[in-house]
Amino acid sequence: APLSKGLLLVLNGLTLMLTLLPQYQELFVYNLQAVIQQHQLWRLLCGRLVCLDVKDSFCSSLLIYNFRIFERRFGTRKFASFLLGTWCLSALTDFLLAKAFKFLFDYEVEELPAGLLAPVFSLFVPFYLSIPRMPVTQVLGHIHITNKSLVYIVGLQLLTSSPFMWLLALSGLISGGLYHSNVLRLQKLLFIPAWVSRVGRYILEPLFSSSQPTSETPLGMGATLDIQRQQRMDLLDQQLLLAQYNEARRNARQQPQAGLLQWTRLFPSLRHRGQNRPQMQPRPQGQTHPPTQPPLLDNSPVAEEQVARLVEMGFSRIDALEALRASNNDINMATNFLLQH
Repeated sequence: APLSKGLLLVLNGLTLMLTLLPQYQELFVYNLQAVIQQHQLWRLLCGRLVCLDVKDSFCSSLLIYNFRIFERRFGTRKFASFLLGTWCLSALTDFLLAKAFKFLFDYEVEELPAGLLAPVFSLFVPFYLSIPRMPVTQVLGHIHITNKSLVYIVGLQLLTSSPFMWLLALSGLISGGLYHSNVLRLQKLLFIPAWVSRVGRYILEPLFSSSQPTSETPLGMGATLDIQRQQRMDLLDQQLLLAQYNEARRNARQQPQAGLLQWTRLFPSLRHRGQNRPQMQPRPQGQTHPPTQPPLLDNSPVAEEQVARLVEMGFSRIDALEALRASNNDINMATNFLLQH
């Protein structure tokens, strides 16, 4: 994720520099009245990029670090196009919300918190819509903690850091919803050109990209927590499959126990996604020994909400249904096996 790393290093470096040189902070103040009355349009660029508050810079950096999953999933160009589109839309939305606030409460908003805040808040829209919520633990037996709770807590902390931060948050959510929904074909109007992406690839990737971890890299030696967890899951999957394969070979002529998880019936359709499952060959009449594997329970109930989550992640509906049936509606195990096969 070279763009996310570049934003973290450059923007935080500028914030630290302005903290040490306070005489230049006036140039980066996001003053709405100066833009409207004195036509200081350059404040839209300076005031909406660099944070002047260290706490705002820290919270926004944590959010950018967590939202780097979108750059890994969709690519740097699409991620940069989303940031550019929401940055432009939120600039207009800031003024509209300030005018609406003055009309409703007869109070004129002069300054807003500086920094790349509205585009950061806009990333909560795809985060809420496209990232599945996985339960992690419970607090006091009733409060569920998920894999997304920490991100929402950091966003709430950023929201309450200054009086008018809510205006930037609302502006970011509106602009993020408009761009994510492609209203008025905004994704075709506000995007990063291909030549800019190629130039950025030659400049940013050598500076901020990191090499893929090799299989020889031991766990914990420079690998992130996500990579360590994925490697452990891969190792457990391989051990489980090997054990089931050996057991199936030993008991090839025996009737399998009821309720045994038959992953071997699931893998062929997952390896050949988009293809129909092969037709079962008719059994000769003289064959009397029972089949080595029981058929899948195609009529077993499957939660439609979990099927929709897997489809949103890019899997076909047929593969999602088979994975959920085989995993007894365990979406974590179904997702893991869909990703690996």
